[in-house]
Amino acid sequence: MHHFRKLVPYIIGSVLLLLGLYVLCRGLLIAGENGWGGNGFFKKLPGKLEELAVDTYNGILTWETETETGSRPGEGMGRKVMDVLFPPMEEETEQETVTEQETESETEQNLVSEEETSVEETSAETDPSSVSVFSNAAIPMPAAESLRQSPQVLPWDKMKDFHFLLDQYFILDPSAAIDEELLNLDALMGKNLTIHTDTDGPQILIYHTHSQEAFADSRPGDLRDTIMGVGERLKEILTEQYGFEVLHHTKVYDMIDGKLDRNKAYNLAAPDVEAILKAYPSIQVVIDLHRDGVEDYRFVTEFNGKPVAKIMFFNGLSYSARNGPVEYLPNPYIADNLAFSFQLQMKAEEYYPGFTRNIYLQSLRYNQHLSSHSLLIESGTQLNTVEEEYNAMEPLADILNQVLRGK
Repeated sequence: MHHFRKLVPYIIGSVLLLLGLYVLCRGLLIAGENGWGGNGFFKKLPGKLEELAVDTYNGILTWETETETGSRPGEGMGRKVMDVLFPPMEEETEQETVTEQETESETEQNLVSEEETSVEETSAETDPSSVSVFSNAAIPMPAAESLRQSPQVLPWDKMKDFHFLLDQYFILDPSAAIDEELLNLDALMGKNLTIHTDTDGPQILIYHTHSQEAFADSRPGDLRDTIMGVGERLKEILTEQYGFEVLHHTKVYDMIDGKLDRNKAYNLAAPDVEAILKAYPSIQVVIDLHRDGVEDYRFVTEFNGKPVAKIMFFNGLSYSARNGPVEYLPNPYIADNLAFSFQLQMKAEEYYPGFTRNIYLQSLRYNQHLSSHSLLIESGTQLNTVEEEYNAMEPLADILNQVLRGK
């Protein structure tokens, strides 16, 4: 908190400066509407200024303490101030800059500072033919075991009601909106999401927009104890137990000049993921694996006596509650990705009750436009242990196999 107090004078000064510029631009806009500036320049200028303001001061504007039931980054004090000063503005900057700033524990900050050099030196280059720091170093891990529970009876009839479906299985961020056309049982369960597994090359890509995320007992400098190690565990189970070919991309996108910086992580990752998909047209599933950051929460359950971190599927809708479609973030796969998350959620409800948190719906995109089978998964929080995270990959791999093979 003391860091925030030091920033207060800068925040106030910046806001006042931007407010003055904004008033000036609004005056120019009014003049333009009265016949001056018919080329539309002045009409575009306020929006550009607002975009610059959010992009520049994102680190301040996105501070937020999360709760289990709905508060997410992007609704913090700074953001509310900007909402008052610039009422017409929606999140018109890069897609990650106003929503995906996570709560970092002091432990993780220490881990990042100690391991940042080794991670940057060993991360893969942009060349998609070299994509994993684990490819030449096997990770000793226990064999996956079946944690599947007796199948549960799901309330399919009740799910036909839009409000029941939304309330029971989703969390709708205040920035987003959704209607029955997109969120209905027939649309979600009616899509065939099976993939071709007889391909020449990998079918699944795993990567990490936020590669530095660590856990309560992570060992400094050991990549196996970060979200990248968890991704390698998921790759191992999908490959050895279920017969998929998986590409694990471990390039770092959230370290800038040796410091943790997630403001542009999604933008930095997008061209590399696109290059990988072009180089490997056999890839049909893209998984961005994260660890959530929720202050004072440790999401854990138990199956067959094993502690398992809970996971959460996260969907970007490219749709704002205030302004409707976010046209600068087009995504032709919104319905497909939503159905993918929901069918996985239902498999988890059936065989691993309590394993998943409700699906989180946000207004932006999060690179989910790159594939019709895109997943953003939050596994546990900074308070979960590495063991709990590794254990969570066993039921996750199982439900992925069931949905992707139509079981």
